[in-house]
Amino acid sequence: MLLALPQPHDFVLSTARFRVFGVDRANLWREGGLHRVVGGADVRIEAAPGGVDVTPWSEAIAVEIGVLLGLPFDLAAFTEWAAADPVLARLTMALPGFRPPLSPDPWEALVTSITAQQVSLQSASAIRSRMIDRFGEPAAHAVAFPTRARIAASTEAELVAVGFSGRKAEYVIGLARADLDLAALGGLPDDEVKAALVAIRGLGDWTADWFLARHLARPHAWPAGDLALAKAVRAFYGEIPDVRAFGERMHPFQNLAAHHLLTGQRVAPPA
Repeated sequence: MLLALPQPHDFVLSTARFRVFGVDRANLWREGGLHRVVGGADVRIEAAPGGVDVTPWSEAIAVEIGVLLGLPFDLAAFTEWAAADPVLARLTMALPGFRPPLSPDPWEALVTSITAQQVSLQSASAIRSRMIDRFGEPAAHAVAFPTRARIAASTEAELVAVGFSGRKAEYVIGLARADLDLAALGGLPDDEVKAALVAIRGLGDWTADWFLARHLARPHAWPAGDLALAKAVRAFYGEIPDVRAFGERMHPFQNLAAHHLLTGQRVAPPA
Protein backbone atom coordinates (compact mmCIF):
# COMPACT_ATOMS: atom_id res chain seq x y z
CA MET A 1 0.00 0.00 0.00
CA LEU A 2 1.16 3.53 -0.73
CA LEU A 3 2.55 5.67 2.08
CA ALA A 4 2.26 9.19 0.68
CA LEU A 5 5.26 11.47 1.12
CA PRO A 6 5.62 15.17 0.29
CA GLN A 7 7.07 15.51 -3.19
CA PRO A 8 9.63 15.55 -4.58
CA HIS A 9 11.07 12.60 -2.72
CA ASP A 10 14.28 10.81 -3.70
CA PHE A 11 13.99 7.45 -1.95
CA VAL A 12 17.43 6.19 -2.99
CA LEU A 13 19.28 9.35 -1.89
CA SER A 14 17.29 9.69 1.32
CA THR A 15 18.01 6.14 2.47
CA ALA A 16 21.68 6.09 1.40
CA ARG A 17 22.83 6.27 5.04
CA PHE A 18 21.66 2.69 5.49
CA ARG A 19 24.13 1.30 2.94
CA VAL A 20 26.95 3.69 1.98
CA PHE A 21 28.88 2.94 5.17
CA GLY A 22 28.29 -0.80 5.03
CA VAL A 23 25.45 -3.26 5.46
CA ASP A 24 22.85 -2.28 8.07
CA ARG A 25 21.20 -5.52 9.13
CA ALA A 26 18.30 -3.72 10.84
CA ASN A 27 17.62 -1.46 7.84
CA LEU A 28 18.65 -3.70 4.99
CA TRP A 29 18.88 -2.53 1.38
CA ARG A 30 18.00 -5.43 -0.92
CA GLU A 31 17.17 -5.43 -4.64
CA GLY A 32 16.16 -1.78 -4.77
CA GLY A 33 14.11 -1.71 -1.56
CA LEU A 34 14.66 -1.24 2.16
CA HIS A 35 13.71 -3.94 4.67
CA ARG A 36 13.02 -3.33 8.36
CA VAL A 37 11.38 -5.55 10.96
CA VAL A 38 8.33 -3.87 12.49
CA GLY A 39 6.24 -5.78 15.02
CA GLY A 40 7.86 -9.03 13.96
CA ALA A 41 7.08 -8.52 10.26
CA ASP A 42 9.75 -8.06 7.62
CA VAL A 43 8.53 -4.86 5.95
CA ARG A 44 9.72 -3.95 2.45
CA ILE A 45 9.75 -0.30 1.40
CA GLU A 46 10.32 0.74 -2.19
CA ALA A 47 9.85 3.87 -4.27
CA ALA A 48 6.42 4.47 -5.80
CA PRO A 49 4.74 7.46 -7.46
CA GLY A 50 3.74 9.91 -4.73
CA GLY A 51 5.60 8.14 -1.92
CA VAL A 52 6.70 4.61 -1.12
CA ASP A 53 5.07 1.22 -1.33
CA VAL A 54 5.00 -0.51 2.07
CA THR A 55 4.42 -4.29 2.30
CA PRO A 56 2.91 -5.63 4.53
CA TRP A 57 0.75 -2.76 5.72
CA SER A 58 -0.82 -1.82 9.04
CA GLU A 59 -1.39 1.52 10.71
CA ALA A 60 1.40 0.79 13.21
CA ILE A 61 3.78 -0.14 10.41
CA ALA A 62 2.87 3.01 8.48
CA VAL A 63 3.60 5.20 11.51
CA GLU A 64 7.03 3.67 12.10
CA ILE A 65 8.01 3.76 8.43
CA GLY A 66 6.86 7.37 8.22
CA VAL A 67 9.23 8.28 11.03
CA LEU A 68 12.02 6.21 9.50
CA LEU A 69 11.63 8.17 6.25
CA GLY A 70 11.74 11.55 8.00
CA LEU A 71 8.10 12.62 7.75
CA PRO A 72 8.38 14.80 10.89
CA PHE A 73 10.68 17.22 9.04
CA ASP A 74 9.16 20.33 7.45
CA LEU A 75 11.27 20.36 4.30
CA ALA A 76 9.10 22.87 2.47
CA ALA A 77 9.66 25.51 5.16
CA PHE A 78 13.36 24.69 5.29
CA THR A 79 13.77 25.01 1.51
CA GLU A 80 12.02 28.38 1.53
CA TRP A 81 14.20 29.63 4.40
CA ALA A 82 17.41 28.20 2.86
CA ALA A 83 16.94 30.29 -0.29
CA ALA A 84 18.50 33.25 1.54
CA ASP A 85 21.75 31.33 2.19
CA PRO A 86 23.79 30.73 -1.00
CA VAL A 87 25.30 27.47 0.29
CA LEU A 88 22.07 25.90 1.49
CA ALA A 89 20.17 27.23 -1.52
CA ARG A 90 22.61 25.36 -3.78
CA LEU A 91 22.36 22.22 -1.68
CA THR A 92 18.57 22.13 -1.72
CA MET A 93 18.76 22.39 -5.50
CA ALA A 94 21.54 19.80 -5.75
CA LEU A 95 19.71 17.36 -3.46
CA PRO A 96 16.09 17.58 -4.66
CA GLY A 97 13.88 15.17 -2.79
CA PHE A 98 16.40 14.52 -0.01
CA ARG A 99 14.51 13.83 3.23
CA PRO A 100 16.83 12.78 6.07
CA PRO A 101 15.87 9.46 7.66
CA LEU A 102 15.27 9.07 11.39
CA SER A 103 15.69 6.27 13.89
CA PRO A 104 12.17 5.43 15.10
CA ASP A 105 13.28 3.70 18.30
CA PRO A 106 15.13 5.60 21.08
CA TRP A 107 17.07 2.55 22.27
CA GLU A 108 18.24 1.75 18.76
CA ALA A 109 19.20 5.39 18.20
CA LEU A 110 21.39 5.52 21.31
CA VAL A 111 23.11 2.18 20.74
CA THR A 112 23.78 3.19 17.14
CA SER A 113 25.48 6.37 18.38
CA ILE A 114 27.54 4.52 20.98
CA THR A 115 28.89 2.16 18.33
CA ALA A 116 29.93 5.19 16.24
CA GLN A 117 31.82 6.99 19.00
CA GLN A 118 35.42 7.71 17.92
CA VAL A 119 35.51 5.17 15.07
CA SER A 120 34.79 5.34 11.37
CA LEU A 121 31.19 4.87 10.29
CA GLN A 122 32.28 1.83 8.30
CA SER A 123 33.70 0.18 11.43
CA ALA A 124 30.66 1.13 13.46
CA SER A 125 28.33 -0.34 10.84
CA ALA A 126 30.22 -3.63 10.78
CA ILE A 127 30.23 -3.97 14.57
CA ARG A 128 26.57 -3.00 14.85
CA SER A 129 25.53 -5.52 12.21
CA ARG A 130 27.38 -8.30 14.02
CA MET A 131 25.58 -7.32 17.22
CA ILE A 132 22.22 -7.33 15.42
CA ASP A 133 22.86 -10.78 13.93
CA ARG A 134 23.98 -12.13 17.32
CA PHE A 135 21.25 -10.71 19.55
CA GLY A 136 18.37 -9.72 17.24
CA GLU A 137 15.42 -11.70 15.96
CA PRO A 138 15.78 -12.59 12.24
CA ALA A 139 12.92 -12.18 9.81
CA ALA A 140 12.80 -12.98 6.11
CA HIS A 141 15.56 -10.53 5.19
CA ALA A 142 16.25 -7.91 7.86
CA VAL A 143 16.90 -8.65 11.53
CA ALA A 144 15.02 -6.91 14.34
CA PHE A 145 17.30 -4.64 16.34
CA PRO A 146 18.13 -6.35 19.66
CA THR A 147 15.75 -5.35 22.42
CA ARG A 148 16.87 -3.47 25.48
CA ALA A 149 15.91 -6.45 27.63
CA ARG A 150 18.00 -8.82 25.52
CA ILE A 151 21.10 -6.67 25.87
CA ALA A 152 20.46 -6.08 29.58
CA ALA A 153 20.58 -9.85 30.03
CA SER A 154 23.86 -10.22 28.12
CA THR A 155 27.43 -9.80 29.31
CA GLU A 156 30.19 -7.42 28.34
CA ALA A 157 32.21 -10.37 27.08
CA GLU A 158 29.44 -11.27 24.63
CA LEU A 159 29.47 -7.76 23.17
CA VAL A 160 33.27 -7.71 23.00
CA ALA A 161 33.05 -10.97 21.04
CA VAL A 162 31.16 -9.19 18.24
CA GLY A 163 33.62 -6.28 18.10
CA PHE A 164 32.76 -3.83 20.85
CA SER A 165 35.56 -2.39 22.91
CA GLY A 166 35.35 -3.24 26.59
CA ARG A 167 34.35 0.31 27.42
CA LYS A 168 31.60 0.50 24.79
CA ALA A 169 30.27 -2.88 25.91
CA GLU A 170 30.07 -1.44 29.41
CA TYR A 171 28.26 1.64 28.12
CA VAL A 172 25.66 -0.29 26.14
CA ILE A 173 24.87 -2.75 28.92
CA GLY A 174 24.81 0.11 31.44
CA LEU A 175 22.29 1.95 29.28
CA ALA A 176 20.19 -1.19 28.88
CA ARG A 177 20.04 -1.62 32.65
CA ALA A 178 19.63 2.06 33.51
CA ASP A 179 16.50 3.33 35.23
CA LEU A 180 15.63 5.73 32.42
CA ASP A 181 12.37 5.77 30.46
CA LEU A 182 13.70 6.41 26.95
CA ALA A 183 10.25 6.78 25.40
CA ALA A 184 9.39 9.55 27.87
CA LEU A 185 12.30 11.68 26.65
CA GLY A 186 10.25 12.73 23.64
CA GLY A 187 8.01 14.78 25.92
CA LEU A 188 10.87 16.87 27.33
CA PRO A 189 12.46 20.06 26.00
CA ASP A 190 15.88 19.76 24.35
CA ASP A 191 17.94 20.80 27.38
CA GLU A 192 16.18 18.32 29.67
CA VAL A 193 16.65 15.51 27.14
CA LYS A 194 20.37 16.24 27.03
CA ALA A 195 20.64 16.44 30.82
CA ALA A 196 18.92 13.06 31.23
CA LEU A 197 21.15 11.40 28.65
CA VAL A 198 24.53 12.76 29.71
CA ALA A 199 23.81 11.58 33.25
CA ILE A 200 24.24 8.02 31.90
CA ARG A 201 27.81 6.77 31.75
CA GLY A 202 29.12 6.79 28.18
CA LEU A 203 26.58 9.26 26.82
CA GLY A 204 28.03 12.71 26.18
CA ASP A 205 26.98 15.82 24.30
CA TRP A 206 27.74 14.25 20.91
CA THR A 207 25.44 11.29 21.53
CA ALA A 208 22.73 13.49 23.03
CA ASP A 209 22.87 15.91 20.10
CA TRP A 210 22.47 13.10 17.58
CA PHE A 211 19.59 11.67 19.62
CA LEU A 212 17.84 15.02 19.34
CA ALA A 213 18.66 15.19 15.63
CA ARG A 214 18.10 11.64 14.38
CA HIS A 215 15.49 10.29 16.75
CA LEU A 216 13.44 13.25 17.97
CA ALA A 217 13.88 15.38 14.81
CA ARG A 218 14.26 18.48 16.97
CA PRO A 219 14.70 21.47 14.62
CA HIS A 220 17.46 23.15 16.66
CA ALA A 221 19.64 20.04 17.12
CA TRP A 222 23.16 20.93 15.97
CA PRO A 223 25.82 18.23 16.68
CA ALA A 224 28.68 20.73 16.80
CA GLY A 225 31.05 18.14 18.26
CA ASP A 226 30.75 15.91 15.20
CA LEU A 227 34.00 15.99 13.24
CA ALA A 228 32.28 15.25 9.93
CA LEU A 229 29.87 18.14 10.44
CA ALA A 230 32.72 20.48 11.35
CA LYS A 231 34.57 19.41 8.21
CA ALA A 232 31.47 19.99 6.08
CA VAL A 233 30.83 23.43 7.58
CA ARG A 234 34.39 24.51 6.83
CA ALA A 235 34.32 23.01 3.35
CA PHE A 236 31.25 25.04 2.41
CA TYR A 237 31.74 28.22 4.47
CA GLY A 238 35.49 28.54 4.92
CA GLU A 239 37.50 28.58 8.13
CA ILE A 240 34.91 28.73 10.90
CA PRO A 241 36.66 28.83 14.29
CA ASP A 242 33.62 27.94 16.40
CA VAL A 243 31.25 25.45 14.75
CA ARG A 244 28.89 25.46 17.73
CA ALA A 245 28.45 29.22 17.60
CA PHE A 246 28.07 29.01 13.82
CA GLY A 247 24.97 26.92 14.41
CA GLU A 248 23.12 30.10 15.39
CA ARG A 249 23.37 31.15 11.75
CA MET A 250 21.33 28.06 10.89
CA HIS A 251 18.48 28.98 13.26
CA PRO A 252 15.68 27.84 13.20
CA PHE A 253 16.66 24.88 10.99
CA GLN A 254 19.93 23.67 12.50
CA ASN A 255 19.00 19.99 12.20
CA LEU A 256 18.05 20.04 8.52
CA ALA A 257 20.99 22.32 7.73
CA ALA A 258 23.37 19.81 9.36
CA HIS A 259 21.91 16.91 7.37
CA HIS A 260 22.15 18.82 4.10
CA LEU A 261 25.74 19.88 4.77
CA LEU A 262 26.80 16.32 5.63
CA THR A 263 25.07 14.77 2.63
CA GLY A 264 26.22 17.60 0.37
CA GLN A 265 29.81 17.04 1.43
CA ARG A 266 29.48 13.43 0.29
CA VAL A 267 27.51 13.78 -2.97
CA ALA A 268 27.62 17.48 -3.97
CA PRO A 269 30.83 18.98 -2.50
CA PRO A 270 31.84 22.56 -3.21
CA ALA A 271 33.83 23.10 -6.37
